[in-house]
Amino acid sequence: MELDGNSSRGKTIASGVIPFVFVIILMLYIFGPGSDLLDLGIPLPEITIEKIDFVDSEIQATVRNTGPISVEVVMADVNDRIQPAAVEPDKSLERFETALVRIPFEWNAGEPYTIGITIDDGTRFEKEIDAAAPALDFSLDLVVFFAIIGTYVGVIPIMIGLLWLPFIKKISRKKYHFFLALTAGLLLFLAIDSIEEAIDVSDENLAGSFNGTLLVVTIVILSFLVLYYAGEKLVKQANSSKITKHVAIALMISIGIGLHNFGEGLAIGASVGLGSIAFSTFLIVGFALHNTTEGIAIAAPMSRGKLMIGKLVAMGLIAGTPAIFGAWLGGFSYSPFSTVIFLSIGAGAIFQVILVLVKWIKEQDTVLSSGAVVSGFATGISIMYLTSILV
Repeated sequence: MELDGNSSRGKTIASGVIPFVFVIILMLYIFGPGSDLLDLGIPLPEITIEKIDFVDSEIQATVRNTGPISVEVVMADVNDRIQPAAVEPDKSLERFETALVRIPFEWNAGEPYTIGITIDDGTRFEKEIDAAAPALDFSLDLVVFFAIIGTYVGVIPIMIGLLWLPFIKKISRKKYHFFLALTAGLLLFLAIDSIEEAIDVSDENLAGSFNGTLLVVTIVILSFLVLYYAGEKLVKQANSSKITKHVAIALMISIGIGLHNFGEGLAIGASVGLGSIAFSTFLIVGFALHNTTEGIAIAAPMSRGKLMIGKLVAMGLIAGTPAIFGAWLGGFSYSPFSTVIFLSIGAGAIFQVILVLVKWIKEQDTVLSSGAVVSGFATGISIMYLTSILV
């Protein structure tokens, strides 16, 4: 009997492995003996200029080979004028390999520049910079500066929003449902805003080979599924422990907002690093007003339990402090790819929280089409839109 069981188990494993073996054989054939047969048309080269840094008397361009074939960087130009350039580590680039092109050039802060890179077949690629600004050097002063910006943008506004808790705590059940729906509306706007921003970054800075829109959709869905699983575990644990359900939901909201604020911090840090000082100041003011409403989203579920100042402050920090880390990363080592990833993760997290909130509203014996819920949802979206105009 035991031998029969082992034999049956072996057959099951084999039936699952065999299709993968044939897929591997097919891939080996396509890239091996069958490559000549399938090699139709002319593959076009493509490189992407991912980043431009202005350092002392030099312009540094980070380029990536995003085409299907190997290329060689042969020439660089600034404003259509050919300049001497050094390529590190070497001029030859395999697919997805990166190189640093260093161009000696006396640039002037605030002036626009167009950087061109020409490869071995004569194809030229370019990137426009609206206003040159010196690259940021890591220093304690800048670390403190970005921490202050992140605090202004993330921590303080959310803490101010939490001051709504005593008011929400005293209102009637119907008005409470209004604020729960308002919270869902606020979060829905944040999720859509994150997706839009992620797609914009991918369209402007990522090569088409990365399939930016599909990358955003994939990360949003995966983030939603992972956090939905974790959220359900947290709610079940709350039902069987001292943690109340409203605390568990508020914690999930804090995590979702925190992931979103990390993306906002990246945007602000990058704008400072790219020299958009006036724009970054504008962003700071806009985000500060915008994020005050996020504190309401945390306060609403917490208002129906015992007042716990310590937990409330901790959730405010969970939601707000990621803006500081985002500002550090965006200012010192901005990467369009990581920005797209984190903005998409934040959107998926927020969608998961919205689903939890909708379930909770239904558990309160409330019809989702009631006037309080519908008006709260519409009000939340409207508030976020009006405050987003300032961002």
